[in-house]
Amino acid sequence: MRLPSVPRPRSLAGQLFAMQAVLIAVLVAGYALFTYVNDRHQAEEAATRQATAVARSVADAPSVRSAIHTSDPSALLQPYALQVMRDTEVDFITIMTPDGIRWTHPEKKEIGRHYLGHIEAAQHGHTYSETYKGTLGASVRTVTPVLENGRVIGLVSAGIKVEAISKRVQEQVTALLGTAAGALLLGALGTYVVNARLRRHTHGMNAAELSRMHDYHQAALHAVREGLLMLDGQFRVALINDGGRELLGVGPEGEVVGRSVADLGLPAPLTGALLASEPRVDEVHLTADRVLVVNTSPVSGGERRGTVVTLRDVTELQALTGELDSERGFTQALRSQAHEAANRLHTVVSLIELGRASEAVDFATAELELAQALTDQVVAAVSEPVLAALLLGKTAQANERGVELVVSDESRLDDGLLPESLSARDLVTVLGNLIDNAVDAAQGTVRARVTVTAFAEDAELVMRVADTGAGVDPAHAELVFQRGFSTKPAGPGGRGLGLALVRQAVTRLEGTLTVSEAPEGGAVFEVRLPLRASLAGGEVR
Repeated sequence: MRLPSVPRPRSLAGQLFAMQAVLIAVLVAGYALFTYVNDRHQAEEAATRQATAVARSVADAPSVRSAIHTSDPSALLQPYALQVMRDTEVDFITIMTPDGIRWTHPEKKEIGRHYLGHIEAAQHGHTYSETYKGTLGASVRTVTPVLENGRVIGLVSAGIKVEAISKRVQEQVTALLGTAAGALLLGALGTYVVNARLRRHTHGMNAAELSRMHDYHQAALHAVREGLLMLDGQFRVALINDGGRELLGVGPEGEVVGRSVADLGLPAPLTGALLASEPRVDEVHLTADRVLVVNTSPVSGGERRGTVVTLRDVTELQALTGELDSERGFTQALRSQAHEAANRLHTVVSLIELGRASEAVDFATAELELAQALTDQVVAAVSEPVLAALLLGKTAQANERGVELVVSDESRLDDGLLPESLSARDLVTVLGNLIDNAVDAAQGTVRARVTVTAFAEDAELVMRVADTGAGVDPAHAELVFQRGFSTKPAGPGGRGLGLALVRQAVTRLEGTLTVSEAPEGGAVFEVRLPLRASLAGGEVR
């Protein structure tokens, strides 16, 4: 037959409560048992000492010696023994002959009978104690001789029943058990309160569930590509996953956990976002070589407990967005050019219909020469295909916004000049954003113009973009390169990211980026990038 199983507590808090309750009960029971045994032993020793003292006092009494020499010792000794029993609170006093025949006993019928117990030691003049079961039951007794001139003339035995000793111990144990029960109740109550708090913290989960959740947590933490960062209430790193370390460019987890965010060496705007007390939603921040989208969410439970930070790498997405914006601009420019071409074609057709074929040819030829001249000018100055295509597209875009984009005469970049270390994407990011920023600044001004200069000099690629805008306040010379800074209203996609991306790319390519005042009153942005490969042909000015 199977015994019914005892239900086990489900939660970790319940298991701890059960374990602590059993532990307290075992400790209290053990202490009670130890105290009971110890008290019983001490009670027996005290009873032995009491019986010995009473027996020797009786044996040393002169009246006892005198009564022994009378013809009827029992007549004198029995009342005396009963009186001493009452006064000393012992259960019996037996005075007997040296051979063990009783002269006194609490029960008169036992007088004259042989004493039950060991008297050999007393017969030889020694006091002897033992626990023995006699006519009154088991008792702790002492037998001592009555001496006269060195001769044993009688024996005295005094004893206390074991039942009386047990009663005394029982009274002490009862008080002890009451105290133990109170201690157990108090301990159980304290344990319940502590475990109730633990239950709230563990959400009622048991150890297996917590262990399984920890395993899932660790697996998910290191599997996701997005960065996850957890900060405590003092903005120290409490947890960071592999993606977070990679995106932030920090060291191993062991070197990062426990350090303050301010000590991680992150860019100031990103550090400020992580240290902010209010939530941040989809904020774009730049590190040395990445564009990150940052979200922060405070963790609170009556008090600030920390912050959860998620990081997404949108470097590639930002680059693709920039290329998409350029393509969109090219499309708009082509649409505008197509509209203009249609107008010019209608003009040519109308001239032909009016019989003015020669004027139609002259008009069409002039338009072709103007477009070819622009292309020839750009290609002659910058034959590097990527930059040439970028300049042609930006020229059309600027023209649509009423801004003239000019490639200066000192520009000269031949095809094959740039090394592989300067990727086309980086060049488009740097020069494209500088031109867009310059067109924004020049738009709406008198004789709105943007001048682009690009050439190689002393193993450096120099790109300079000047505009006729309002210029840059010297106090803002450094701020213009920070993400989010702009003197224009923010659009749907936000502003202030273009120059920050330029600075990020220039820093990654180990170049320099400066801003100064243009001769015409606007701003001049100059980028110098090192050419790590030897110059392959072309003229360097």
